Amino acid sequence: MGALGELRILDAVDVGLVSLLLWVAIVGLRRSGATLALLGFAVLGAIYLAAQRFELALTASLLQAFFAVFVIVLVVVFQDDLRRLVERIAVWGLGRRAPGTPASAVDILVRSVTRLAAGRRGALLVVPGREPIERHLEGGVMLDARLSEPILLSLFDPGSPGHDGAVLIRGDRIERFAVHLPLSDDRDALGGAGTRHAAALGLAEACDALTVVVSEERGTVSVARDGALHRLSGPDALPGELRRFVADTSPARQGALRSALERWPEAIVATACAVGLWLVLVAGGSLIEVRHPAAVVVDNVPEGWAVEGIEPAEVTVVVEGSRRTLYLADLSDVRVRVDALLVQLGRRTFTISAEQVEHPEGLRVLDVEPGRIRLMVRSSEES
Repeated sequence: MGALGELRILDAVDVGLVSLLLWVAIVGLRRSGATLALLGFAVLGAIYLAAQRFELALTASLLQAFFAVFVIVLVVVFQDDLRRLVERIAVWGLGRRAPGTPASAVDILVRSVTRLAAGRRGALLVVPGREPIERHLEGGVMLDARLSEPILLSLFDPGSPGHDGAVLIRGDRIERFAVHLPLSDDRDALGGAGTRHAAALGLAEACDALTVVVSEERGTVSVARDGALHRLSGPDALPGELRRFVADTSPARQGALRSALERWPEAIVATACAVGLWLVLVAGGSLIEVRHPAAVVVDNVPEGWAVEGIEPAEVTVVVEGSRRTLYLADLSDVRVRVDALLVQLGRRTFTISAEQVEHPEGLRVLDVEPGRIRLMVRSSEES
């Protein structure tokens, strides 16, 4: 129906903004592991549209009742994810920077992690990103000390009461230690790893922080970030991870375009969804006229009379409705009904009004062409 041909510059800007918001939401939901739940809602929406299209009254009624409380269901199911989405939008809009990690602090971290891994001493070190992290942390002891290798080694000493917790590092300061992190239940990603790795992955699923974890059993070093956990080849690979983390969380180097290029599948899906929403909600709501042929059906033929012909047997009905309604409507149901009761009084020509046109709900009849038909009839007395 040429809806895309009506796309104006402001509409393109509108679609672009919605695409950006949807892209942020899709990336966030993929990181949080809520993709299946989102796909479930999408499947229900598709079933609802199909039920309306094929007039499955019971299915459409039940799903309509469900979507009536959809917002409440959405908030309950995606409560944490929606909060993080709003936080990500605020972080992006305000251009919030992650705490910088000086080169000297990186050197201290690498040396400390190397010694911890060599001694097979478990450790968890958290470097915050741009997103708020406090609500994901529990407990801990405030320290606010300058970052140093001796302090880090002492905090993860097996005899230390807080060695099983995480250490929060901001810039070149140790903010607190013995912090408890949320645990991930993604057993496939953990691959049999222990509680420290589950805590590292759990925080990576909840925010954009970087967590370094040292395995007590194997002496290996892993990093968790952006909802993923992967093992490093060794402590020497840690500086590269920290540099990439700082670069990716810096507003000066990370823009929406750069992120979209890196995550192009999500960008394509977001753009397609935005265009679809525009077609349904904006372009689909505009009124258009459609001309459609309609058969003429003769009713109430008097007893003893027979209709031998209709001239014309088919008329053109002009209907008006929203593009969305016309797309879902079955126009093959449009027909004109003529009451032939008066043929016994000599009537042969009948005027067609809009009230005589049967059509799907949501449409309005504007005109019928031609507006008159003629019936060729024969009575039993003439045969």
